[in-house]
Amino acid sequence: MSLLDKVNSPKDIKKLNINELNELCSDIRKMLIETVSKNGGHLASNLGVVELTVALHKVFNSPVDQIVFDVGHQCYTHKILTGRKESFSTLRTEGGISGFTRPVESEHDIFSSGHSSTSISAAIGLAKAKQIKGEKGKVIAVIGDGALTGGMAYEALNNCANENSNLVVILNDNNMSISKNVGSMAKNLTTIRTSPRYVTFKSKIQRGLAKIPKVGGQISRTFTYINAKIRKKIYHSTVFEDLGFRYYGPIDGHDLDALIDVLNVAKAHNHSVLINVNTVKGKGYNPAEKNPTQFHGIGKFNIETGEPKHSGRSFSSTFGDTMCKFAENDGRICCVTAAMTEGTGLVEFSHKFPKRFFDVGIAEQHAVTFSSGLARNGMIPVFAVYSTFLQRSYDQLIHDVAMQNLKVIFGIDRAGFVGEDGESHQGVFDTSFINSVIGLTVYAPSFYEELEAMFYEAIYKCSGAVAIRYPRGNEWYKPDDYKYVHQSYTVFGCKDSKKCLVTYGRLFSECYKAYKQLDDVFVIKLNRIKPIDEAVIDELNACKEIFFYEESIKSGSVGEIFASMLEEQGIAAKFKHIAVDDEFIKQASVESQIKHYKMDSESIIKELTEAGN
Repeated sequence: MSLLDKVNSPKDIKKLNINELNELCSDIRKMLIETVSKNGGHLASNLGVVELTVALHKVFNSPVDQIVFDVGHQCYTHKILTGRKESFSTLRTEGGISGFTRPVESEHDIFSSGHSSTSISAAIGLAKAKQIKGEKGKVIAVIGDGALTGGMAYEALNNCANENSNLVVILNDNNMSISKNVGSMAKNLTTIRTSPRYVTFKSKIQRGLAKIPKVGGQISRTFTYINAKIRKKIYHSTVFEDLGFRYYGPIDGHDLDALIDVLNVAKAHNHSVLINVNTVKGKGYNPAEKNPTQFHGIGKFNIETGEPKHSGRSFSSTFGDTMCKFAENDGRICCVTAAMTEGTGLVEFSHKFPKRFFDVGIAEQHAVTFSSGLARNGMIPVFAVYSTFLQRSYDQLIHDVAMQNLKVIFGIDRAGFVGEDGESHQGVFDTSFINSVIGLTVYAPSFYEELEAMFYEAIYKCSGAVAIRYPRGNEWYKPDDYKYVHQSYTVFGCKDSKKCLVTYGRLFSECYKAYKQLDDVFVIKLNRIKPIDEAVIDELNACKEIFFYEESIKSGSVGEIFASMLEEQGIAAKFKHIAVDDEFIKQASVESQIKHYKMDSESIIKELTEAGN
C-alpha cells in the first residue's frame, strides 16, 4: 500500500511529516507518468511542480485559500490531492476529468483556464473580492516564467497595488530566466528571511519598536524603510520589489522544507508576496528531463523508452516542410510563432533559417503586429498559430494587418475539433471572427498537397492578408483520383441532382464517403472559404435541398454566409446547417466529436436518407 492510497483530500497531507511528504511525491510521479503514457497530456510541467503543489496544500487550506494555476495544464498533482485520485485514470478522456482546471469538477478548482498569462489578473480579482466581502483566506497565483512572456501578466503585475495583502504570486521558473541573475547573496538572504526563527524575531522587534512612546511609530517606519533599501540592494535585478511585492527567492522548488518555510511566511504576511521558485521540467523521469519540449504536451508514449506511440506526417509537419521549401528560394519569407515552434512544425525551419525565424514567446498580439512591421518593410511573414490562440490577437488582425492592407500570412493550425484538450482549445471560433475581417482571404485545405498549393497561392497569387486553416493530425480519406487544380471550389457528381452536400476542410472526406453511397446527391467542396466564389451559387439552381457541414461554431460561420448568399441569389432550396450550436465542446477524441455532432459519413447518410422520406 503506497502512501498515496491514504491521501484523499488536502487535510490528509497536513498530517504527514517531511519524509512522508517526499514519499508521497514519489508516488504521485509514478501515477503521472503511468496515466499520461496511456492518455497523453502535459507531462514535463506537471512533473516539475509535484513538490510545489504538495507544499501548497500542506501550508494553505484550499478552497478557503484559493489556488489559481496559470494555463491550468500543470494542475495534475492538484487534482490527485483534491479528491480526484480515483478518477485520474480518466484524465483527458471522454466523460473523464479535464487536463485543465475546471470549477465544475471540484470546489478546489477556483478558475477555469487553458490559455496563458491570466492567473495574476484572476487572482487580483479574487483577492479584491475577498477583501470587499471580508472573507478569510489567501489567493495564490502559480505562474511559469514562460507565461511571463505574455503581456497580460505584466498588466496584472502593474495593477497589483500594495493593499492586496491576501495575494501571493508564485513564479515557477523552470528555465532560470529570472533567478539566475539574483546571485548567491540573495539566496543566503532568502534562507534567513524564510527561517521561522527570523520571522518570529523580526515580528517581536517591530512590535517592540511600535510600543516606544511618541517616537515608536517613526522608528518602526524607519526600520521598515532601511529594510526595504537593503533588500533592494541585494535583490538588485528584481522588478517585483519595485512593483510593491515582498520578494522571496530563488527557492529550490524540489526542497519541501524550503518550500514549506517560505509558504508559511507568505501565509503570515500582511503584504503582497512574490515567491520565485526554481523547478526542473520533467523532474523524476529521465526522458522528460532530457527533452522537456517533447514532453510538454505529448500523446501516448512508451514509458520504458519515452518514445511516442504515434508519429508520422501531419498537417503541422507538412506546413513546416512547405515553409522550408519556399524559404530556400525566397529570402523574404519569415516564420513567426508564439512559443509553439515544435507544435506548429517549425523546428527544422528554425534551424535552417535562424535569421528569418522568430519565436516571440506567449505573445500572440505582439506576433501579429510584429509580422505587420516585417510586411511593411518588404518581408513576407507567416505567423503559425493554433486557432484557439489566434483569438487573442483579433484587434491586431483588424487594426494592424487588414486596415493597412499588409501581406501577412496566417497558418491557422488545430482548426476545427482538437479532441482531448477540451473546451479551451477547440478551433471552432476562428471562421466566425475572421469572416468579419475586411480584405482577408481564407483557404481550407483537406489534404497535404492542397496545403502546399494554397500557401503558394497565398504568398505569390493573393494580395493582402491570407489565412490557411488546417486541422490537427493527419489527413483523412482522399479519393484516389482527386487532384487540386487551384479552383476556389470543386464539384463532385451531377449538378442536376436534387440534394447537395457543401463542406470544406477535413469534413470533405466524410461527405465524399457518404456521397458515394447515396443516390441523387452531389458534393461541393469549398477550397476558399473567404470570400466564397459567387459562381458556386449557380451550381445549385436545380437543387432542392442543401446540407452544409462544418467544424465551426454556427454563429457567424461560413455556413451562415453561404445561406445569406443563397437567399440573395433567390435560390429556394431547403437549407440545413450542421455545425456547433452555442456551446463549448467537451473533451473526447476527434472521431467521437465528429460523430457526436453528426458530421461523420454514417450520420450524413442517415440525415439525407431521412430527408428523402
